[in-house]
Amino acid sequence: MKEIILSVGIDVGTSTTQLVFSEFLIENTASVFNVPRIKIVDKKIVKRGKIYFTPLLSSNEIDAARLKEIISKEYQDLKVDKHDVKTGAVIITGETSRKNNAENVANLLSEFAGDFVVATAGPDLESVISGKGAGADRISEELDCTVANLDIGGGTTNISVFKKGELIDVGCLDIGGRLIRLDENLKVLYIAPKIRKLAEFNSIKIMECDIAEIGTIHRIAAEMSRTLEMALNITPKNEIFGAIVTNHSISNDYEIDAVTFSGGVADFIYNTEGNILRYGDIGVILGSEITKSDIIKKFKVLKPYETIRATVIGAGSHTTEISGSTIFYNRNFFPLKNIPILKLNKNEEASDVIAGAIKKKLNWFRVNNEPQQIAIAFKGEDKHSFKYIKALSKEILMGIEEFIQSPYFVFILVEADIAKVLGHTIYTELEYNKDVICIDSVSVDNGNYIDVGNPIANGSVLPVVIKTLVFEKN
Repeated sequence: MKEIILSVGIDVGTSTTQLVFSEFLIENTASVFNVPRIKIVDKKIVKRGKIYFTPLLSSNEIDAARLKEIISKEYQDLKVDKHDVKTGAVIITGETSRKNNAENVANLLSEFAGDFVVATAGPDLESVISGKGAGADRISEELDCTVANLDIGGGTTNISVFKKGELIDVGCLDIGGRLIRLDENLKVLYIAPKIRKLAEFNSIKIMECDIAEIGTIHRIAAEMSRTLEMALNITPKNEIFGAIVTNHSISNDYEIDAVTFSGGVADFIYNTEGNILRYGDIGVILGSEITKSDIIKKFKVLKPYETIRATVIGAGSHTTEISGSTIFYNRNFFPLKNIPILKLNKNEEASDVIAGAIKKKLNWFRVNNEPQQIAIAFKGEDKHSFKYIKALSKEILMGIEEFIQSPYFVFILVEADIAKVLGHTIYTELEYNKDVICIDSVSVDNGNYIDVGNPIANGSVLPVVIKTLVFEKN
């Protein structure tokens, strides 16, 4: 059994907006004598859109109408029907995620771009997506080493670290090429607040509407580059470093062997030729200063598979997972979007405390003191004995006793391969009066959300996207 599904990636970034389409090959990798194991066995980019400057109405507002026009035209030019798209992600990234209407724009695009295209944001997820989209994970696996990918865009630098192909750390800083905008005469049109603080800390005088000296711009870019050195733990952190970090930086308890650069600024690191002001910002100058930095001297510098398109390719190719093939759902009510996750930890999974732990954590998800639709997640054990499943289902139902009276369905996520029998047992215990979904082989955490697409592979598996929905504010 083989099936090809079409995925879209849309990245609305600080500087640019891009779109790509990928094809996933879904196949049963188990023998005819075993339980089916449906996996994504191949991914390939099939269509790449043009690169546009992200349209803005002001420094605080995205031009949603123009953005929709751009995406609509790309679908038309690339000859793709939105109804053919089965999965993917709309990613609002960098400074754009902090615009006043970012969340509304994400929802607008997710509705426009198909039944199962999700709106996601958040610096940690962006770091993972850009690193995988760049191919840093593959490079670290192929070379059997630890690789840090720095995805330097218009507003942020997302860092992802891979050891032998496995993600081990992420971080993000407000360092990017469009945080200072200039005209052809070096008139300063915009300075991001954090970069203004960085300049003041280093006694560099620069103000909006002034004509800047080219040497001043290089000095600021050099300090931005030095902040990246601090993030990679090769230069001592100073007092301003914490103010430049978006959410957190990477750890210093492992050795990095090599670095790769992706994002729009990456092209100015690997190729420094051309007019330094051609994009009306400091991206080219920042790239030039990075080439002089200790990052280049300390680490082996490798070129990734993708640079400027890393995030959008990651969005289209590395956000979707496939559920296990022993799942349960009593009817097809997909797609599902933006379901918050209640995750039990290892201690809370003990047989005599599950119910109490669920009841306690359900209080986290109340809206106006009323429950909302959630997914309950836990690791579980690979025990298919009737006694274990019966006891587990009883504990879960005791924990969600109040929830059962609500109009919402019972949604269970379990890592162990027991979803089909667990879901059926819960559905039976509820006397078939409550809708139940139980999905296995999906790993999540508190603070995540899940989207579930329409069934594929003859209904035997479900495409899922695990995401964050954090729209940052200035």
